Amino acid sequence: MSDQNLAEWRKLAISLENEVNKVIVGQIEVIRLITTSIFARGHVLLEGDVGVGKTTILKAFARCIGGGYERIEGTIDLMPNDLVYHTYLGDDGKPHVDNGPILRSGEDLSIFFFNEINRARPQVHSLLLRIMAEKTLSAFNKEFTFPHLIVFADRNQVEKEETFEIPSAARDRFTMEIPIGIPADDKIMTELVFDTKFHDADKLIGEAKSNLLKFNKLNQVSNDIQNNIDATKKLEAYALNLWKASSHPELFNIKISGVDTARLIISGASPRGISMMMKCARVNAWLNNRSSVLPEDIHAIFHETIAHRLVFNPVYELRRTEIARELTHEMLNKVSAT
Repeated sequence: MSDQNLAEWRKLAISLENEVNKVIVGQIEVIRLITTSIFARGHVLLEGDVGVGKTTILKAFARCIGGGYERIEGTIDLMPNDLVYHTYLGDDGKPHVDNGPILRSGEDLSIFFFNEINRARPQVHSLLLRIMAEKTLSAFNKEFTFPHLIVFADRNQVEKEETFEIPSAARDRFTMEIPIGIPADDKIMTELVFDTKFHDADKLIGEAKSNLLKFNKLNQVSNDIQNNIDATKKLEAYALNLWKASSHPELFNIKISGVDTARLIISGASPRGISMMMKCARVNAWLNNRSSVLPEDIHAIFHETIAHRLVFNPVYELRRTEIARELTHEMLNKVSAT
């Protein structure tokens, strides 16, 4: 793909953000991060309380990029087969089998949203993770492929009964974990509560331009971005030091109040994690119309690509969200980019 074509795709990416920002107010950074994940072709965990607009955001993106959108709710009794098919008695009194959410859109499946994934059992996680990694599924004596699939999942972080946390090795399969909070701006909060247009999510999503992008071209565009956005040797050294700091923060004089940083980390970022960090940094550089990655491109996606991969000492696990945010902030402060 030529530089001109990449420039045209960049315009489409910015248009995509603008369309979604018409539907979702007060989430500009979140929308940029999701756009980054789409062009990095990476799966995403969404972090946030109920009712903050996660489903609406994903439906808006799905409308704009095209392809199939499917969603499933995690429940304690959900089984792996429920992703693949469901059975029912028809009007003729006979049992029938229909495709489940994974198969319903076939090869055109573009976005799959697993709501409250930690309510589902580990067997369900296992099937989903295999599909995420291999983009294939064997069922009904056939092999199904999902070449354009990106999985989004969120976790119920309030209720702990009948939940099954995703282990660290599984979290590492997700390129990003993106926090979505309630906008802090009073004007936006008032708009969300009192402007009735935000009370009908389906109508609101319908205002976004449909099929703005060709979803089946995104894999090639992503490859071209990675092949055309450079990283200098100095930038590579900086990324390497950040990787080292994720395992041994004490070596870089990183301190957190009330935390022994020498005992904090059991396992730092994986090679896949750092690779995904650089992949997203290249996309961020491209979105900002740069041909080379700068430290600020890493900064823009660092917490979201690294924090969920860190394995903490169990003593600190209950304070994970708070400590991880402070830790990644201190890593960027203490690790020199020069």
